[in-house]
Amino acid sequence: MKSRKPYNLRDSFIRDDMKRVAIQGIAGCFHDAAAREYFAGEEIAIVECDTFNDLFDTLDTDASMLGIVAIENTIAGSLLPNHELLRRSNLTVVGETKMRISHVLCALPGETLDSITEVNSHPMALMQCDNFLRRHQGFNIVEKNDTAGSARDIKENNLRHRAAVCGSYAAALYGLDVLAEGIETNKRNFTRFLIVADPLVANDLKPRPELINKSSVEFTLPHSHGALAKVLTILSFYDINLSKIQSLPIVGREWEYRFYVDFTFDSYVRYSKAIDAARPLMNDFKILGEYVECTNPAD
Repeated sequence: MKSRKPYNLRDSFIRDDMKRVAIQGIAGCFHDAAAREYFAGEEIAIVECDTFNDLFDTLDTDASMLGIVAIENTIAGSLLPNHELLRRSNLTVVGETKMRISHVLCALPGETLDSITEVNSHPMALMQCDNFLRRHQGFNIVEKNDTAGSARDIKENNLRHRAAVCGSYAAALYGLDVLAEGIETNKRNFTRFLIVADPLVANDLKPRPELINKSSVEFTLPHSHGALAKVLTILSFYDINLSKIQSLPIVGREWEYRFYVDFTFDSYVRYSKAIDAARPLMNDFKILGEYVECTNPAD
């Protein structure tokens, strides 16, 4: 396990009653922004982890800690490794949030678009802003490990004539001026994040059954004709909607697959009956979490 540092520098005084939330990335990254948006109105302490593996390892060592994990993106699709990390963990999904991913170009105060000679960011962010960057032929594009880290490096090292592509939250956090905003090519770029917790604390965070309208489950099926169709028929009978279905091959079992499915529903009682009816047809069934669906964020 390699957490970058125990806590975010902004949370230098951490009270026992503050929620500690593990993220992948550093202060100012989209995980950080999503966590603070989900827990708006609460004081939280951010625990920074280098990778998603580190994040799950961190949560495994401290049952009182929460985590936020990106699970899918409208452009890149499902983050398949994170599905597997969640399945192998003992964590429970207690909520979700969705965030529009919008990028800005930022630099030290006093810089202008004309004074910038180099632009730094994560390769994915640079790709998402390709149209804007190609319109500025004088920019030397240099890939870095992450978006917020690029902004932090410019601030901490006083790098003149250099700009970062990152979120507006990171730009504000590190005191950089925004030279251009909304520079991403595709304006319909959204990421969905899951809030996860140890089962010991999940019950305290779980909403009342009458408020729950979404669940995430995983299961395998017998390698037989119509196995999936039979399950879907039962779910349809109970008016349960499949908002997402993702399959991954099972290593060592040729042509067999594990399914990750998100259900949405209007009645928790009807959902429970549907699960009870379909469970005999499924193998290795596991409920990853039952929670309240997050509405799509405003543009």
